[in-house]
Amino acid sequence: MKDSIKFLLLFGLLAIFLTGCKDDPVEVDQSEFEILTQYMAQNDLDLPDVLNGWVTSGGGINVDPTDYSVPDYYVIDIRGAADFDAGHIKDAHNVAFTGIIDEAPNAAGKPILVVCYTGQTAARAVGLLRLMGYEAKSLKWGMSSWHSDFAGKWNANAADVTSTNWVKGDTPPANQEFGSPTFVTNDADGASILEARVRAALTMDWAVSKTNVLDNPSNYFINNKWSLASWDAYGHVTGAYRIDEDLNLSGLKYLSPNETVVTYCYTGQTSSITTAWLDVLGYDGRSMLFGANGIVHSDLVAGAAAAKSWKGASSGSENNFGYYDSNGDMHTPL
Repeated sequence: MKDSIKFLLLFGLLAIFLTGCKDDPVEVDQSEFEILTQYMAQNDLDLPDVLNGWVTSGGGINVDPTDYSVPDYYVIDIRGAADFDAGHIKDAHNVAFTGIIDEAPNAAGKPILVVCYTGQTAARAVGLLRLMGYEAKSLKWGMSSWHSDFAGKWNANAADVTSTNWVKGDTPPANQEFGSPTFVTNDADGASILEARVRAALTMDWAVSKTNVLDNPSNYFINNKWSLASWDAYGHVTGAYRIDEDLNLSGLKYLSPNETVVTYCYTGQTSSITTAWLDVLGYDGRSMLFGANGIVHSDLVAGAAAAKSWKGASSGSENNFGYYDSNGDMHTPL
């Protein structure tokens, strides 16, 4: 009898155990992409957050009228050493792009202003700095806009190009949905994964020329990052999507993880910071250098996008500040 009771009790406990387990959630390991995107969402690192106030023209900051220093910022100049020696903003720190994350703590909490030749590489640097929690801005148009002595790169690349793969007159295609990218850092928490991905992005290829894009648009997943009004007014690359307002953590599903994602904008600056964000998230991103200014420059200058065009009205692309050479001599404004 005792054995029967023991059996019944054992059977009952087993039944309760099995019933209880039946409805318990099954633990599924998260991918690093999922851990990272959740961490970024919780810490205000979505793309709209990263893009909030990320760029300033020279005319939009406090420049000392006597020595042309920028007292409110810790200035990091990521141009080559020879170009830095030829002319730079007073008290700027010359640091290689790959060293910006290690240099940033030297700002000691002061906002960082990143400077390059055209504003494009600086935009990428600012994106990575912001993902690491630093307050940073990019100098719009780079040193090209600080003084005309440095304007050569923008002068040479703002152009009008005729291509059968730059078209007008159609509506943007409907967005498709894709899976997520995969990457491995071997870290388990969001902060560590983020830092590993940011440091990886410091050495990634990230730019593509307009020639490569216009000659071979089918080689890329192309995103036109500007308004519908500009899509209609200025045209776009054949086959491009217009994922602008939806380009955020929840809209990543609209990007192909298996193709090179080319983003282009008006100047190549917004697309550079956007590409930095995408690269950290595991996409193979490229920013089209000089943006639409390298293709339909005259149209931009003459149209509603003049403020987004090199030498366009109110664009902040033609300042006239003094600068310093490696001997400490100041070159005064013209």
